[in-house]
Amino acid sequence: MQDINFGLTQTIRDLKIKRNAVILAHNYQLGEIQDIADFVGDSLELSQQAAKTKADVIVFCGVHFMAETASILCPDKTVLLPDLNAGCPMANMINAQQLIERKKELPDALVVTYVNSSAQVKAESDICCTSANADRVVQSLGAHKILFIPDQYLGAYISLKTGIKMEFWPGYCPTHARIRPEDILRAKKDHPQAIVLAHPECRPETSSLADYVLSTGGMLRLARSTSRNEIIVATEIGLIYRLRKENPHKTFIAASEQAVCPRMKLITLDKILNSLETLSPVIKVTESVRVKAKKAVDKMLAIG
Repeated sequence: MQDINFGLTQTIRDLKIKRNAVILAHNYQLGEIQDIADFVGDSLELSQQAAKTKADVIVFCGVHFMAETASILCPDKTVLLPDLNAGCPMANMINAQQLIERKKELPDALVVTYVNSSAQVKAESDICCTSANADRVVQSLGAHKILFIPDQYLGAYISLKTGIKMEFWPGYCPTHARIRPEDILRAKKDHPQAIVLAHPECRPETSSLADYVLSTGGMLRLARSTSRNEIIVATEIGLIYRLRKENPHKTFIAASEQAVCPRMKLITLDKILNSLETLSPVIKVTESVRVKAKKAVDKMLAIG
């Protein structure tokens, strides 16, 4: 299998050069996908990388809304998503028409939209945010009334952290919702010296048991800097691969083995190769939607 993968990865690398392509992979991707990527990161990092790449082709190893964001920022580039079925359940919990109707009910509210949303929803938003910068985005809006969509758990965490009250859309990440308080308590019992890192997409009762609530990028940075050698990680288990790779002398424990995003795992080396060979499937946001959505994304990127 290793020999087969070696030949496959080399073919991908050769074809990537020929296509002047760059491969971007989210932290939740399979280990072999992370290994072949030019850049691995969280949503904000990948958005920034997409915005500045000089490549003609972007192979986005993530889910649909991430590839859309790359298309929004790079309309002159070919953006490929190796499997069109790699969608995001949270993003599917709200559509543009639902947001339009909710805005009518809250005419004075500014809409803060988590990047885990479709391009059409972004286009109806005032500003986007990621889990890494949501607190800064919300605070930047001052005393305005805020509608936070679509993740109610991230919104609740940011509201608690900033003291700013917001209206929430009842969306959530099914993968993070599977991580229960009892999972944290069991892991802490088994590893009493460990610190707990939780993603803000977790349920509030789960996040409240963590020592730190962080984006995946934040978890990576803390893991490198902390003197603690045992770390319980409450997020999608794909991040464990990178954590162990970057910190081989530390022990990382998944809070729950059930925290698997099946759609993230749809991307394979074979599908990446097929994408580069056929230059498909292409993700292209229509210009009318792109222009409106880009304003919300640009406001987010300006904050960092």
